[in-house]
Amino acid sequence: MKKLGIVLTDGVGFRNFIMSDFISEASQQFDVVTIYSGLPKSAFDSISQSNVIFKELDVFVEGKTTWFFRKWKELAHLQKHKAFYGMNDNLVSGYPKTNSKRSLIIKAIYWFTYFIHWDKSILLFEKMQFMSFSNSKISHSYMQILNEDKPTHIFFTHQRPPYLAPFLFAAQYLKIPISTFIFSWDNLASKGRMLGKFDYFLVWSHLMKSELLHFYPNVNDEKVKVVGTPQFEPYVMEKYKTLSEDFFAKFNLNANLKTICYSCADASIGQNDPIVIRAIANAIRNNLIKTKVQLLVRTSPAEDDVRFRAIREEFPEIVWNVPKWILTRENHAESWSQRVPTDEDIKDLRSLLENVDLNINMCSTMSLDFMLFDKPVINTVFGNPENGLYNDQRFLNYDHYKKVVESYSVTIAKNSKELIDQINKALIHPKENAINRKSMIDLQISEPLQGTSKRIAKMLFSIND
Repeated sequence: MKKLGIVLTDGVGFRNFIMSDFISEASQQFDVVTIYSGLPKSAFDSISQSNVIFKELDVFVEGKTTWFFRKWKELAHLQKHKAFYGMNDNLVSGYPKTNSKRSLIIKAIYWFTYFIHWDKSILLFEKMQFMSFSNSKISHSYMQILNEDKPTHIFFTHQRPPYLAPFLFAAQYLKIPISTFIFSWDNLASKGRMLGKFDYFLVWSHLMKSELLHFYPNVNDEKVKVVGTPQFEPYVMEKYKTLSEDFFAKFNLNANLKTICYSCADASIGQNDPIVIRAIANAIRNNLIKTKVQLLVRTSPAEDDVRFRAIREEFPEIVWNVPKWILTRENHAESWSQRVPTDEDIKDLRSLLENVDLNINMCSTMSLDFMLFDKPVINTVFGNPENGLYNDQRFLNYDHYKKVVESYSVTIAKNSKELIDQINKALIHPKENAINRKSMIDLQISEPLQGTSKRIAKMLFSIND
């Protein structure tokens, strides 16, 4: 029997692998599919396939020794690749600002890894991190689960979360073949080291494959498979399609006006969101936008809309789309990870992408979402070290986003005047950058959206032979 174990981490992974066709396709390829997740069982009630089993994982709390070795390998990885702006930015932002005991240890690790960050040293500390799990109760409990289930392949839907390391250790100890999916387009060139060693890697594109081989030179080229990403597959699935008139009616929008959508980041990096929203709303009120328009704001799924309360009161004409993601568990250390999307929200997002005329966001993956529907995109980066706003202009130098900027698939607005000028131009000439948008999509996603889940499921089945 062929048994697939799927390790799923959070609400975004739920959206990508549960709300796409992946579970349906995997259940057809494998005799048994077991979902191992930190989300509660109730989140998976919609799954109807009889050969799909769910098992809730106990929460892993990292010990001091494990933390030390993990921190060392992650900082060494960042030091090794700090020529990449995103890596260096993470190094700089992560440097402790206090002198607590833990902060002093981190500062010491920074000092040592500045000089010692060879691949061999990184792999040594990773090995020591994983050795620390050998006497862990939670590791043994994971081994017991895997011994009972006997999966023939384990698929990690995210390569980074450190709290999954004991589960990876258990699978490695039991010599079960393991694959992982590179979760997002910015993970390799901007984030820290992945959680451990995998046998196979599934990636979005040939670009992502080349990045993986650069940052992880020990990975065998033949073990990296280009499959596309299920992140955007709902946009071609019939179950999420809605009529244009339903979209305009639901959000009480005027179908005869152009619609601008501002999509927010989460509060940690979207600190300038209120400033940009206010700039757009004032421009509409003062007739600075030459086309008659209406503004719809979509907030981040990772949070509610509390921080926008003042703007909602100041500009009642703004239409709001607060993503309908359900908090599945209260009092969790990472509450954002316990929010999962509803079918209604996927339908809302797809209809929004289809029917609005222009998107504005701060260097978000949402730029790709709108490009898939050939909509013009403006990236707002109002902040820099000189003007006192949150410095979002630095994201333009991140390797993954630098490619977007240099491709001219988006325009960049660094202040209100540039933003209003670009809005006017985009509404009058919406197809101006269409070729560049298509080229960017082809670069970032090397396989068609149609059939993505089937492609991934078949690939997992084939590499398991």
